[in-house]
Amino acid sequence: MSLQQDPIVVDAENLVMGRLASVVAKWLLSGKRVVIVNAEKSIVVGEPHRIIERFKRKLQLRTHYNPEKTGPKIPRRPDGILKRAIRGMLPRKTPRGRRAFKRLRVYIGVPPEYKNVPKIKPQEAYLKNQRAEFLHLAEIARHLGWRG
Repeated sequence: MSLQQDPIVVDAENLVMGRLASVVAKWLLSGKRVVIVNAEKSIVVGEPHRIIERFKRKLQLRTHYNPEKTGPKIPRRPDGILKRAIRGMLPRKTPRGRRAFKRLRVYIGVPPEYKNVPKIKPQEAYLKNQRAEFLHLAEIARHLGWRG
């Protein structure tokens, strides 16, 4: 019998998406439950037009055997984009990786049950160069077709 532990609640506001994903992936693999709030406020570093171009290029992928069908399923919502980044850092084809991924919850905004819970921001996920260009995940998602 396993005891349900309290999840680690992470506020993703102004944290770099890739760095946050790597920290969270380590926590998940060590057996912790993780909840990420404010996913739409996390950032992707780089020139804005190149970031959007890279994400839009993924949407144009098609299958070879039937190009009318779409290719890989690409998330358009900010929580889905962040969750996909974390999934890419987990060994999802092994039972250990699948169990780890099930312990993850990602939310847009802050749900009522996590309003008064203390939230942490991993030090490793902060933006190092304050002069770097970046885009918030919400802006990227709007360019991909999210209407939120």
